[in-house]
Amino acid sequence: MDYSLIIMIIGVLLILVSFFIKDSVKKVESEVEDLSFTLYQDVSTIKRRLKVIEEELLIEGTTMKAPKKQKVQPVIHEIIKNQVLELHKQGYSLPEISKRSSLTVEEVNNVIGGDK
Repeated sequence: MDYSLIIMIIGVLLILVSFFIKDSVKKVESEVEDLSFTLYQDVSTIKRRLKVIEEELLIEGTTMKAPKKQKVQPVIHEIIKNQVLELHKQGYSLPEISKRSSLTVEEVNNVIGGDK
């Protein structure tokens, strides 16, 4: 009987102490809530700024025209050109020369002068 009385007194004391001790969980919850609210405000500000920038770019984009793409001829080394011309003199076809020189058929044709 003595043990049950001691356990009951300890339980009552712990309940009373729990009312007077500040709850750290509530403090953490409050900090998380403040942090999430701050984060929400920052995200909203960034979204507004991004929208303004997009609108400025859209306005500027309507007045500007995109430059026309020009076809860029690849630079072919002089040694490869000489190799292609030599293979052409020997009677190789354009696809065969293309395989041996690692150029496309169009590039081989340009080196030989077939496009002129």
